[in-house]
Amino acid sequence: MNRAVVLVALMAIGACTPTGTPPSRGEQMAELPMQCGEGRVADLIGKRWAEAMRADVLKRTGARTLRVIAPGDAVTMDYRTDRLNLETDAVGRITRIRCG
Repeated sequence: MNRAVVLVALMAIGACTPTGTPPSRGEQMAELPMQCGEGRVADLIGKRWAEAMRADVLKRTGARTLRVIAPGDAVTMDYRTDRLNLETDAVGRITRIRCG
């Protein structure tokens, strides 16, 4: 193959290569609007979770889905702005509320 052709091909590939560092996960998440309403149910921290609370929590927050996460639960790492996560301790007390 002609060296000039190879050189032109390499320059074209180099022009397509992104420059700089990709945004961190935190920066990517900062660009996503928070739509799960986590602040509207901050009063639940410290209270014991009961399934009967689900409909009220969804109504108060406007979140599309609610995921209750107990210690040791396996959960997906996908980030959804419309999903509310309630993390509980070993006795079912809500310890953290976050979107995702």
